[in-house]
Amino acid sequence: MARYCRLMRVIVIGTGAAGASATAELARRGHQVTALERFSRGHVNGSSHGTTRVFRVSYRNRPYTEWAGAAIALWRELEERSGEHLLEQNGQIDHGFDGALAEITANYEAGGWSYERLSAEAAMDRWPGMRFESDVLFSPDGGRVFADRTIEALLRLAEADGADLHFNEPAVAITRDGDGVIVETADGRYAADIVVVAAGAWVTELRGWADFAVALPPLAVTEQFPVHFPIRPGYAFPSWINHNDAEASDYHFHYGAYGLETPGEGLKVGVDQLENFLDLTTRTLEVPAEAFAVAADYAERWLPGVDTSTGSAVSCLFTMTEDSDFVLDRRGPIVVASPCSGHGFKFTPILGRILADLAEAKDHGVEQWRLPA
Repeated sequence: MARYCRLMRVIVIGTGAAGASATAELARRGHQVTALERFSRGHVNGSSHGTTRVFRVSYRNRPYTEWAGAAIALWRELEERSGEHLLEQNGQIDHGFDGALAEITANYEAGGWSYERLSAEAAMDRWPGMRFESDVLFSPDGGRVFADRTIEALLRLAEADGADLHFNEPAVAITRDGDGVIVETADGRYAADIVVVAAGAWVTELRGWADFAVALPPLAVTEQFPVHFPIRPGYAFPSWINHNDAEASDYHFHYGAYGLETPGEGLKVGVDQLENFLDLTTRTLEVPAEAFAVAADYAERWLPGVDTSTGSAVSCLFTMTEDSDFVLDRRGPIVVASPCSGHGFKFTPILGRILADLAEAKDHGVEQWRLPA
């Protein structure tokens, strides 16, 4: 991709996974970067907080399998640069809807990925803390990434390379300034050549989109409530996805449930609640009792290796497009990096590269990176 041959002033709005990665990568390339975050450093109000996230190459849509595979080397590079352990490939399984497993298998084979297909009985022998009713796919390349640790590592690297980080300073509006832009915040105005908008669920609250011919797709913000249950002695779990057997064939990411071990916290269990649309102005971060009950009901059926009598739940945001794809686009001096539809964290280091490439690209009149390719 063609790039500018000069250094730029870049503003990044948001320091979640995409924003922090873009900030670090742009600063590494020598640009003058200012990151604006509406909340505090390491806040819990968005989509990127918490200890762990599932890492997997097991996608039903091949471009995401390819991107997840390409991200592995970048995770290792980020670990080397930061001195932090961020990606743990301790295995990941898929089970449930056989149509999903067929598509995942095809993508494994097309990409040359290692995998095993086990019967339900063989899988329960290997993972006695789980219950299965049909065949299971196991990927040794999957596992988990450490979320909070990753965000902080990226912010530290960005600062070391000269990025200026502003917390508790929400961006309010973006306006044209010749060939560049002005970003208005509650505290002041910032001029830049390029703005990377990685505001997550707050992306639609920014004023000024019409000035840049940016047409965001319809977005739905949902509140999810994953629960950590204590693991019974003697059991261990891979990361896993339980695909909903009611999924339509063109739904590549909406699953029934997911989970993974979080060291020191237990087994994280998330049950899709994509109908739980949220008005951000009314959000309290409180977890409703029924959300815990839904996760406990699921665990009692499928996860005999956990204790459902107690647990700890958190609130997390998913900002979804209609097709669950990412929005990665550029229009003039605006790069849009929101949303990632609830499955973006595993791509964190590759998102930084893509967004920096978009910011540096000379030809920016077309969508260059929207998936699927």
